[in-house]
Amino acid sequence: MTEKLGPGRMVLVVGPSGAGKDTLMAALKARLAGRTDVSFARRAITRQADVEAEDHDTLSRAEFDQLRAAGKVALCWEAHGLGYVIPQSYDRAIEAGATVIANGSRKVLKHAEDKYRNASVLLITAPVEVLAERLAARGRESRQEIEERLRRADLEPENVANLIRIENTGTVEDAVDRMVAALGL
Repeated sequence: MTEKLGPGRMVLVVGPSGAGKDTLMAALKARLAGRTDVSFARRAITRQADVEAEDHDTLSRAEFDQLRAAGKVALCWEAHGLGYVIPQSYDRAIEAGATVIANGSRKVLKHAEDKYRNASVLLITAPVEVLAERLAARGRESRQEIEERLRRADLEPENVANLIRIENTGTVEDAVDRMVAALGL
C-alpha cells in the first residue's frame, strides 16, 4: 500500500443543490483571505465558463481523459455528463502542510479518504423544505423537476469518515463561524 499524502489536509465540500455550498465557500474564502496555510481549489470542468455558475477552468473531454488516464490530477470524477478535475498542484500544497478546500462530489469521497492522510468532508445541508424553496427561487426548474431532484438526492451520505455537517439555515456569518470552528481554522 502506498503512503497517504500529507501532512496537510483535503477538505471536500459537498451537499445537495440549494444548500448554499457556493455562497458559504465564497464567504469562507473571504474570511480566510491572506492565510498562506489554506488554499481554495480552482476546479477544471469539461464545460465552458458561465458567469451564472462556478468560476472554473475549462478543459476538453480529451484533456480530461488524458489527465485521468495519466493520474495527473489530485482528484477527478464525472457527474451530470461533465468531467471535473481538482488539479494535481493541490497535492503539492497538501504535501507542504496546507489545508486545501475544494468543491467536491460524493463520488470521490472514498478515493479522497484512501489518498490523503487527513481528508475531511464538509456537508452543507438544509431541511428538504428549505432546499425546495431555494431551488424554486432560482427559477431554473419546474416544481416537478425540483421534487424529482430532491427525491434522487442523497442528503445524508453514509460511511463517510471525518464528516462535518453544517446545517445552513441561519445567516451566512453563523454558518461560516461553524465551518471555521469545525475545521479548526
